[in-house]
This record gives sequence, structure tokens and C-alpha cells, in this order.
Amino acid sequence: MRGLIWLTLLFAVAAGFAVLATFNHGQVVMLVPPYRVDVSLNLFVLAMLALFVALYVIIRVLRNIYKMPERVAAYRNRQRSRRANIALRDAVANLFAGRYTRAEKAAREAAEQDDNRGVAAIIGARAAHRMREFARRDAWLDEAQGANLEEARLLQTAELRVDARDAQGALDALTEMRAQGARRMQAQLVALRAHQHLKHWPEVLGLLKMLEKREALHPALAAKLKQTASEGILRDHRHDADALLKCWQELPADARTSSRIADVAAELLVALDRPREARDIVEAALAEHWDARLLRRYAECAGGDALPLIQKAEAWQQRHPNDPDLLYALGKLCQHQRLWGKAQTFLEGALRYTDDRHLQQRVHLALAQLFEGLGQMEQANRHYRACATA
Repeated sequence: MRGLIWLTLLFAVAAGFAVLATFNHGQVVMLVPPYRVDVSLNLFVLAMLALFVALYVIIRVLRNIYKMPERVAAYRNRQRSRRANIALRDAVANLFAGRYTRAEKAAREAAEQDDNRGVAAIIGARAAHRMREFARRDAWLDEAQGANLEEARLLQTAELRVDARDAQGALDALTEMRAQGARRMQAQLVALRAHQHLKHWPEVLGLLKMLEKREALHPALAAKLKQTASEGILRDHRHDADALLKCWQELPADARTSSRIADVAAELLVALDRPREARDIVEAALAEHWDARLLRRYAECAGGDALPLIQKAEAWQQRHPNDPDLLYALGKLCQHQRLWGKAQTFLEGALRYTDDRHLQQRVHLALAQLFEGLGQMEQANRHYRACATA
């Protein structure tokens, strides 16, 4: 539309000049002694216009010739930038498609463009890492420089190192990242993995608390990690009962009521000759979760006097009369208290109600030891054989 308007205007101007030239009979006299030149005004105007156009064209041609090297360089830069951008897209596509050799090759081509060098270096680092070429990976990461890429470089360094089981190297990168004031959820997830590898269980619990608030972990995974970390903390203090109890009190409330964690704590305390504390832990956990492993552990918490534990277990029996694990615990406690008849009754009851092979082995072994202590070797041998074949 614009071209049509300009064409119309040009025709109008040309028509106007034609009309003016028709009525214009002026002359232009040029005196160049000893010559005199008479030219019509119309011809003179046309000649001046032609001269102006010729000069304009000559100047533009000379200007374009002068700027030709600059334009060629700009064209080459545009082509180079275009190829680099295409290579960068290819690098990303190949990386996600699992074609790591092609991804690294494309990243190297993309890195020829200064604007792409940092991002291309990170892509190249990830591709080299997937190919287990750690030296090339680190070389790529060193190239990932730029004001806006420092956090990305450090986070990728930490993530790739922890993936290669260089947990301390990952933590070093995260420490540098935190020193620059960066706080990222992804960085906390990487730190969680690194501390897991290094068995820094208190740090794992601290990170889990923060990540749970941000709903960054699936609840089932968070519960499993919390359980592993809590067990690790307890086992790290398995040689000192007081330190173990202090760590137990510092665990999260939901960890202290976990059957598995309570069982580990009780096991360690029994080994340290602190049955009273072990008994309290087991009873508190059983009040929250009725669990077979805790009942079996309860039988080991008697210490010197098993009567209070027997009374407690008999109270539980009113609510769980045919629980084989509870009957086994009662049998072991009565055996500890030298109540042979009751011990035999409870153990035989446990054997009657259970179909768990592991518990059957325990019960047969306990009965074999009971009869052996009573001098009834035939009965003892029968249960020893049953224990071996259960």
C-alpha cells in the first residue's frame, strides 16, 4: 500500500513539472569568454537534477565500497552466530536424547560464539560426565564463566560431583555457592545426597526438616531418609550410653515413635547394659505402634528383675491374647525369671499361633535351652532339630 502511494505521488510530481515546463519559456545564459551558451531553463533544471543524481549515486557507491570490509565482517559474524545458535540447540536436544558424544561436539561448536560459551560449557560438562570423562567435564566447567553463570556453574559442579560420588567436592562447591549468598532448593537436595554419602547424619536430618517444609521430597522418601539418618546417629554413639541417650532425646518426635528406630536404640542400650532405658523406649514405642520386632526386643530388656516386665506384658496380653510375638516375649521373660512352667506354656503358645519361620526358629531355640536347663535332653534335642529345619 505504501509503495502505491509513493508511486502516485511521483506521477503527480512528474505531471506537475511537465505542466510547468510547458508554460516556461525562460533562458539561461552562461558566459565563458569568449563563449556564450544559451540553454533553456527547462533543460538547465533537468541537467542540474541529473548532475545531483549522478553525484549522489557516485557518493553512495564510494561509501559502500569503503564500508564493504565492515559489512562482510558483520555478515560473517551473523552467519557464525546463526551456526552457533543452531549448534547450541542441537547440543541441548542431543543431551536430552542421550547422544552424549554428539551433544559434546555440538557444545564445542556452540562455544565458539562468546554469548553461548558459558551455557555451551555447562552442556558439554554434563555430556562429558555422562560418558564418565571427568577430566573433560572439569575442563568444561572451568570454561563456564560469566556474571550470570557463576551460580549455575557451582550448582552443576556440585550435582555432577555428587553423582560421581565425590561428595566432599560437591560440598566444597556448595559452600562457595552459599558464600555468594545463594540459597536454592536444588542446592539443598544436592547437599542432602552429599551428606548421605559422607554419613553426616545430623546434617541430613537438618536438611530433611527444611526440605519437608518446602514439600521438596515425597513423604515416603522423606520418612525413609529420616529413619536411616536417625539409625545412623544412634549407631555412631553405640559405645557411649549417655551420648546415645542424649542423641535419642534430640531426634524428632516422629522418629522416636518409629518401631524400627526404637528397636535400634533399645538394642544398643541393652548391649551397653542399660536395660531400664531400653525398656522405657520400647514401651513408649509400643504405646504408639504395636510391632513384632519391639515385642521380641522387649524380652531382652529384663536386666536383673523381669517381674515388672512380665506384669506389663501380661496386661498387654489382655488386649492381644493370641499374639505369638507377645507370647514369645512372655516366655523369654519367664525363662529369665526362672519361672519354668509359665515359660514353657507361653513359648508353646507362641509356637502354636505363629506361622513366621523366623519366630518359629526363635521359639524352638528358647524351648531347647529351657529343656536343656531342666535336664530333659530328649525334648531339648527335638527342639534343636526343629530349630535347624524351620
